[in-house]
Amino acid sequence: MGQKRKVEVVVISDVHLGTYGCHAKELLAYLKSIQPETLILNGDIIDIWQFSKSYWPGSHMRVIKHLMSLIAKGTTVYYITGNHDEMLRKFAGFQLGSLRVVNKLVLELGNKRAWLFHGDVFDVTMQHSKWLAKLGGQGYDLLILLNRLVNFFCLKFNREKVQLSRNIKNRVKSAVKFINNFERTAADIAISNGYDYVVCGHIHQPEMRDVSTEDGCVTYLNSGDWIENLTALEFNKGAWSLYKFREDLDAVVMDEDEEQVPTNVQLFRSMVIEFNLRSA
Repeated sequence: MGQKRKVEVVVISDVHLGTYGCHAKELLAYLKSIQPETLILNGDIIDIWQFSKSYWPGSHMRVIKHLMSLIAKGTTVYYITGNHDEMLRKFAGFQLGSLRVVNKLVLELGNKRAWLFHGDVFDVTMQHSKWLAKLGGQGYDLLILLNRLVNFFCLKFNREKVQLSRNIKNRVKSAVKFINNFERTAADIAISNGYDYVVCGHIHQPEMRDVSTEDGCVTYLNSGDWIENLTALEFNKGAWSLYKFREDLDAVVMDEDEEQVPTNVQLFRSMVIEFNLRSA
């Protein structure tokens, strides 16, 4: 691998290690291509909700090992807890070397302030019907598996890949309304507290835009996810940018020892095993 790209601040979220939908190989390739001063893991990095002893591939473990190596080398790493890894919230305030576990974070970036948190606090389903949110998470994971199976056949027949869950989300009016409300709520609270940036995850919708109201303006940013969008936020020389892995394939190198993409038979078996585990 060539020289690593230096980045002041990197924000990733919604990796969901431990689930079939996680693109751990791609994430590891991205992390190995950069040299961040500060790395912010903005929630749902490990999916404790859906964690299964029967599924923890080597690629997922390699992501953990790489993160640990960054910490050992002194890279400042903040782990902001999310809803799928909410078990870690009891450890808020914990510090080990350059690693800090927090529920939210205010970061000074020059003469501006960034307010970072996962975002599930705005989710009414999370607050009042956690069981429904967990059920939805399981259905989402199975939909991702189905998506991979469909794309396997698309590849075989030279058809363009499809993004089932993303297309469904973009077409359902209630989902679009939820996303808009989420972004507006985050922006309103950030403006009322005098922040320049508000950085979230949770909704798997990468975004970077300025929001203006009668009370002021703020830059709303969302790091997206490593399930569908494969995106991250980067801050350099006073400006934010949205990194998209699929647009940067020539700049990263995939490990040769990574697992091969499962065949359709393996995918089907994985789906059946997952369904049986969830139904038990």
